[in-house]
Amino acid sequence: MTHTVRTERVTFDSDGETLVGTLYRPDGQDLRPAIVVTGSWTTVKEQMAAVYAQRMAEAGFTALAFDFTGFGESGGRPRQLESPARKIGDIHSAFTFLARHPAVDAGRLGALGVCASSGYTAVNAADDPRVRSLALIAPWLHDADLVRDIYGGADGVQQKMVLGLDALAQYENGAAAQYVPAVSTTDPQAAMFGPFDYYLDEKRGAVPSWDNRFAVMSWPQWLTFDPHPAAPRIKAPTVLVHSRDGAIPQGAEKFHAALGGPKHLVWTGGTQFDFYDQDAKVTEAAGVAARHFAETLT
Repeated sequence: MTHTVRTERVTFDSDGETLVGTLYRPDGQDLRPAIVVTGSWTTVKEQMAAVYAQRMAEAGFTALAFDFTGFGESGGRPRQLESPARKIGDIHSAFTFLARHPAVDAGRLGALGVCASSGYTAVNAADDPRVRSLALIAPWLHDADLVRDIYGGADGVQQKMVLGLDALAQYENGAAAQYVPAVSTTDPQAAMFGPFDYYLDEKRGAVPSWDNRFAVMSWPQWLTFDPHPAAPRIKAPTVLVHSRDGAIPQGAEKFHAALGGPKHLVWTGGTQFDFYDQDAKVTEAAGVAARHFAETLT
């Protein structure tokens, strides 16, 4: 059954900042299980989070997509700071909001993370017993070895660390935050340098609410973030959906192997960006997630 979905703008507090979200609600008056849905790094709620929240609501779950602190409509500075710790805290706050919502069954809460936020939502799930079920779509789950492979070896990582620490020191001394493009085909200093068409296509991810900036002081936090130690502590049933042609599939394999609870890894086809908004791939991945939630949020 496909439900008719209505949306409403919501706000909630996270460590003193007001976050703005969209609540996707299926038709009917019953208390619903609910899912916190998050997207890739640098993104806002109108991108892949909205796509999957809509699909979860069509499947009968209340779903929340929201802007992290410093992104989109949410408050907080510095803007466009990719802080895993801050984002993990925001996810925790999103669960607090959902658990208190009168239309939500607080005993049936799940999380769906796409790409980089898979790591953030997994770390929260490891220590948040309210998270009863977890789905990770095209998960980006790096560790120190993968960071070196991705960012030009030890020297490349060190260069970014120095840039980030210098930018942070200047910001803490009162200077304006330093930014580079989040995505660029011409600026090699961009956080993502290359033909990342999803983010640069106005018909796909280049939505008006997305600010194509990356705070340089983000680099140390991003490069040293490692979600893998959290995997053994995750007892909630977990499904991962990924492709060998997606981003760092070896990270997904390693994380899946270390999970401490019921788990399933689904391999499919497609590129990383196909999972973000291409209808056939989203339908497949969202279908796996919805079935997983239906079986585990009982």
